Amino acid sequence: MLVMPFDVALWIELFAAGLGGLQGALFAAGERHRRIDVLGVIVIGLAVSLGGSLLRDIVLNQPPVVIWMNWYLLVAGGSAVLGMLLQPVFARAGWLLATLDAVVMGLFGAIAASKALSLGVGAAGALVVGVIGAIGGGILRDVILNLPVSFLQVGSLYAVAAGAGAGTLIVLTGFGTPIPIAGLICLLVTTAIRLPAVRFGWTFPEQRALKSRRTTGP
Repeated sequence: MLVMPFDVALWIELFAAGLGGLQGALFAAGERHRRIDVLGVIVIGLAVSLGGSLLRDIVLNQPPVVIWMNWYLLVAGGSAVLGMLLQPVFARAGWLLATLDAVVMGLFGAIAASKALSLGVGAAGALVVGVIGAIGGGILRDVILNLPVSFLQVGSLYAVAAGAGAGTLIVLTGFGTPIPIAGLICLLVTTAIRLPAVRFGWTFPEQRALKSRRTTGP
């Protein structure tokens, strides 16, 4: 079992929280047909920013760091307000939301997987935790907005990108790669899969019910 120190600087976690709050608020503020108020936009920004970290720590049976440390809430809340104010400027920049989404997934996936490894979680479990950390905020966003949960629908390789990034980090650290380098490569792998998938519409095939053949008598 691979056990290693949790070597992620606080500023990286806060940077990820800030980008998550920004992306979540930009997404929510763009949903004008839902008539989401100011508080609602901030709540969704907080959910995207902190949801993955919260679910990660619950799964790992750790005190939720986003609750116990004030900086997370302050950075996430401030970024959500900023995202709400900037949304009219970036209203037509769909590429920005997609890019922020991919980067946030990569960052949170790397942080979650490395934290799991530092606690002695095996490779398979660390992969699951990495995916949960990467997509947890998006799941909470979809639940709050009553949208189809992204990773359960036919979509642009949402969980696949998260899993590929986290899996890459786990393999690299197994060969002794320092966490900062492995985390950066995790981010690049996640983004390199997610963005082309969004751009070109790459998806898994949709499941189809098996059609029973009609039997005809002689």
